[in-house]
Amino acid sequence: MSTELAVELQQITKTFGKHRAVNDVSLQVPEGAIYGFIGPNGSGKTTTLRMIMNIIYPDQGQINVFGSNRLGSATDDIGYLPEERGLYRKMKLKDVLRFYAELKGARKPQANIERWLEKLDLAKWAGEKVQTLSKGMAQKAQFIATIVSEPRLIILDEPFSGLDPINTNVLLDAILELRRDGATIIFSTHDMNTAERVCDTIFMIHKGRKVLDGTLSDIQSEYALDTIQLRCARPLQNPHRLPGVLNVQDFGQVQELRLAPDTDPQGILKQVVKENEVIQFQIMKPTLHDIFVRIAGTEEEVAHA
Repeated sequence: MSTELAVELQQITKTFGKHRAVNDVSLQVPEGAIYGFIGPNGSGKTTTLRMIMNIIYPDQGQINVFGSNRLGSATDDIGYLPEERGLYRKMKLKDVLRFYAELKGARKPQANIERWLEKLDLAKWAGEKVQTLSKGMAQKAQFIATIVSEPRLIILDEPFSGLDPINTNVLLDAILELRRDGATIIFSTHDMNTAERVCDTIFMIHKGRKVLDGTLSDIQSEYALDTIQLRCARPLQNPHRLPGVLNVQDFGQVQELRLAPDTDPQGILKQVVKENEVIQFQIMKPTLHDIFVRIAGTEEEVAHA
């Protein structure tokens, strides 16, 4: 991966009225990276992405894209998939894709359009109007419109929202291919499993402030080995009662117990084996989902953010 920076934010702040949406945020996105934005709704993700795009401007701080402090509209080097989807519904799919490619200055885009339509299983719909596409197909079509001009920087705001698992994997494969071809990808997501799987670096914003920024390994290393994964022959009854257990995530066959500082995991194991047969006992680093919830609040708070 290149050590040159595709994007650099230096102490960016943005306020809407009395609400400070982004507060003194700095970050660096290396060229050729897949950089994941996570955070609850309303945390400042989309505002930050729109500032990188120059759709809105920061109140203070500086944004550099490929080493340039750009003013005015976004350059042709950037492809942007906004959270609010929208294609010209009355146009044929192949025509709307050609329109977006030419809008970004692409030369002879036809071969690229055909390649991506085939790759995302939309080739047979090329001559149909956009309004005939299903929601999932329209989302893949908008993704093609974003990348068909071969931009160096691709910004995707919730690209997997509403997609089924099969189409999510199709889009993930496309993102990985774009990275292999040298593009830099920034995307926001609420799917922690996806972020863990594909992101080189993960950035989390909460209430407008940066709270995480680094590789998954580095982020997990900031948290102690304080989580036990436990599987018993019979469902473990009321694990919250065990001394030192702060939180329990119950996945049916498997339970994850988060321990208070200085709690001895072996003491938990001794207590459990007195009343149950232990099939699996593993001390593990917390998942990104667990870290997200610890920072952003309870599962219910995150769900209703």
